[in-house]
Formats: sequence, C-alpha cells, structure tokens
Amino acid sequence: MERLTGRVKWFNSQKGFGFIVPDNGGKDLFVHYTAIRSGGYKTLKEGQKVEYELEASDKGDKAVNVDMVE
Repeated sequence: MERLTGRVKWFNSQKGFGFIVPDNGGKDLFVHYTAIRSGGYKTLKEGQKVEYELEASDKGDKAVNVDMVE
C-alpha cells in the first residue's frame, strides 16, 4: 500500500480518535487510536507529522497503520 503523509488536525485522547490533514490535499481523514503504530500509550498531538495508509470504509476514507514522523 502507498504511504502518505499529513499532519494531525486534532486528536482527543479521551475518546481515542481525531483527524489528519493530508499533505496532498483532499478531505480530512478520520484516525482511531487502534490505527496508531507505536509502543505504549497510543495518542497523537495537534500539528504532529504522520505517515499512514489510506483505507476506505462505509463512513469514508480513514488513516490506518499510522506512524509518527517527528
């Protein structure tokens, strides 16, 4: 799968989800904490650069296999 990049628009650690703004434009992408590939506590910070894969779902595209770049 193609790896894409973007920045975290916002992420709510309490609810376990947020949105990513793709670097290549287009709609903001939903991201769930289960899609974050990191050890320990799975959360993202606003403005953080991430790399991810795109997956289609019945509610629209979402980010999966999310890695923190910075």
